[in-house]
Amino acid sequence: MATDTHAAAGHAADAASAPGMPQLDFSNWGNQIFWLLVTLVVIYFVLSRIALPRIAAVLAERQGTITNDIAAAEELKAKAGEAEAAYNQALVDARAEAQRIVGEAKAEIQTDLDAAIAKADAEIAAKAAESEKAIAEIRAGAVDSIRDVAADTAKEIVAALGGKADAKAVKAAVEARMKG
Repeated sequence: MATDTHAAAGHAADAASAPGMPQLDFSNWGNQIFWLLVTLVVIYFVLSRIALPRIAAVLAERQGTITNDIAAAEELKAKAGEAEAAYNQALVDARAEAQRIVGEAKAEIQTDLDAAIAKADAEIAAKAAESEKAIAEIRAGAVDSIRDVAADTAKEIVAALGGKADAKAVKAAVEARMKG
């Protein structure tokens, strides 16, 4: 154990006489600067030849994708505008077609209505003509009946007054009175 203690003491003495951290020892700075420069050159070549071209390719691809997406969005926007215009035109055409169909239906209904009205007018005119004919027949029959009754009444009155009535004279008197 004594040798162990002595060895430990020797190490402590060597550590105390050592200059400290090797990075801070000025005698090693030349080597450190050389290896620093070699390392920086290697890192520069690795980055400039391998990593940065890959990063640039990814950025270019991303920019290309963004540009393509923007172009596709513009194209879709144009198509959407065309689709909207086509939809609006189809809507206008459909409304015009509906108006045309409504107009045709109205014209057809008006034609049917005019035909029905003409038929009804013809039936009414026929019935009115029949009624006028019947009224004329009734009127003619009534005038004849009135003449006969007036002639009979005049004969009876003349006979009641004590006279003798001539049929021709009574008829002429009744005709003259009927004319006004």
